[in-house]
Amino acid sequence: MGRMHSKGKGMSSSAMPYKRSAPSWCKATSTEVNDSICKLARKGMTPSQIGVVLRDSNGIPQVSSVTGSKILRILKASGLAPDIPEDLYHMIKKAVSIRKHLERSRKDKDGKFRLILVESRIHRLARYYKRVKKLPPTWRYESSTASTLVAA
Repeated sequence: MGRMHSKGKGMSSSAMPYKRSAPSWCKATSTEVNDSICKLARKGMTPSQIGVVLRDSNGIPQVSSVTGSKILRILKASGLAPDIPEDLYHMIKKAVSIRKHLERSRKDKDGKFRLILVESRIHRLARYYKRVKKLPPTWRYESSTASTLVAA
């Protein structure tokens, strides 16, 4: 399958371990991991940042193998999940930064084209999240209010 807005057809990605159980060398318990996830979320970290910190600092290879549920599900259960999904948030952040760049350099035609591509991906992703009810049906992406979504 090809990429959405490029010529690439690569399938390269990291592979998950075949065994779903926690490795024998991982001594962390489920409650310890849950507590550390909630503590990091209160500091304002996103689910993927939490996973990176747990992997690099705490030596927890895969949260789902230790706890039995994923980071975002743990955050939802404790009421700490973000308002908008993480991938959509980062795409909005990218669109805001491109728009800010275009205010400074108006002649950048390629930047304008890339902004159109990013915003079309935002609309496509928002349509999906409305369909699976992760976003309210009245949610809309507007470029004028996008910077407040990212700042909050």
